[in-house]
Amino acid sequence: MRSLIRHSGISASVLVSSDGLPITSASNKAIDEELIGAMVAAMMAVGTRSSKEVLHGVLEYSIIHTDNGYMLLFQVTDSILLVITTNPNTKLGMVLLAAKHALSKLVPQFDF
Repeated sequence: MRSLIRHSGISASVLVSSDGLPITSASNKAIDEELIGAMVAAMMAVGTRSSKEVLHGVLEYSIIHTDNGYMLLFQVTDSILLVITTNPNTKLGMVLLAAKHALSKLVPQFDF
């Protein structure tokens, strides 16, 4: 988790369970892990259902874009989610590359 926030523009990374409980996090600023966990679990549930029903596919990740940055949501396993927050001017390609690298290390750890 710490390795993600070393990347330019990434301000926080949080692992949460699919039911919204925080597992671990790393951040450059104070964050409310429980609030993030609860919201992300709900958003991923809706995104997963929408992907299945509308696009007939499997959700890989979601991106939320605001005037204050991005929040990227990734499904690590069926029961683990990764959240990455960024600064407003962050290059998304670099974040996606860092996330892909992190996911390749996380999946074997949590794939039961």
